[in-house]
Amino acid sequence: MHKHGGDIYRNQGVVDYSANINFRGMPESVRQAAKDAIDASVCYPDPQCEELKAAIAEKENVPAEWIFCGNGAADVIFSLVLALKPQKALLPIPSFYEYRQALESVGCQISEILLKEDEAFCLQKRFVNEIPMDTDMVCLCNPNNPTGQLIDREVLEQVADYCQKTDTCLLLDECFHDFLEEGSVHTLLPRLKENPKLFVLRAFTKMYGMAGLRLGYGICSDTELIRRMEQVTQPWNVSVPAQVAGIAAAREQEFVAVSRQMITEQKKLLLAGLEAAGAKVYGSAANYIFFRAAPGFDTRMYRAGFMVRNCGNYDGLTEGFYRIAVRGEADNRAFLQALQELEQREG
Repeated sequence: MHKHGGDIYRNQGVVDYSANINFRGMPESVRQAAKDAIDASVCYPDPQCEELKAAIAEKENVPAEWIFCGNGAADVIFSLVLALKPQKALLPIPSFYEYRQALESVGCQISEILLKEDEAFCLQKRFVNEIPMDTDMVCLCNPNNPTGQLIDREVLEQVADYCQKTDTCLLLDECFHDFLEEGSVHTLLPRLKENPKLFVLRAFTKMYGMAGLRLGYGICSDTELIRRMEQVTQPWNVSVPAQVAGIAAAREQEFVAVSRQMITEQKKLLLAGLEAAGAKVYGSAANYIFFRAAPGFDTRMYRAGFMVRNCGNYDGLTEGFYRIAVRGEADNRAFLQALQELEQREG
């Protein structure tokens, strides 16, 4: 099993910086909706997720029939791959592991494009020319996880155009889109109508603190593909609490705006502290920071009471690369104090 961040069950008594979840937690309306839904959970959930899809459709300004809901973004990825059964796919690395896991589950042949450290792990303009002609699926993450880098808009447009012309599915993972300060600049959501080969992935997990409830969704104007995904997914794949929590979350506009502002402020604090300690920071477009530090950094910080995501198990990375989430001010100052003390002892 691939190791992820956020494993609090085997790492108790430490502050979790390894999971990229909004430090504010769930909005109160979402928490209350999930609690109230327990009484209704004696019944099966709506297998069509009709009310949830309507709420998402209003939030994203798309038709409800373009939406597929799943038990987290990972469930949506697996359902998409199972519906398409691609024979050949292309992945930039490092990136989110579940693309590979889903593709391998259907025997797909995977090609890789390495994101280079000397290019700050950014997807380059040449990428579109490196896509093999017989590729069935391309998976991109924007901003990328774990590197935190955004894909240049021109590059995104070129890849989307290429995939449309070559009948290639483009899975564009925008699960961290809510954290972006200029989100409209970095999404291809408005291009869905004109490009049925584009599949945009989003989730409630990160911004709304719903990692344990599990709720993700995909949007695509190819309604036949959505129908096929609904045929291959498990029945009742989204629970009653997750559905009603998602409906409440879709209406939480102020919570998102305030969270984005608070995270931006706290990110500046962490960035300054990391750079002062000699870390090489690469990406921080969302609510997490990707950086290089001395091997064993995560172990030393763990001993100080902070769990950092060691990114050495990502394809394309080695030991010495790390990712931390942006948390609240008290935690962040304690983290930086521990980091400073660590530097003083070892300096």
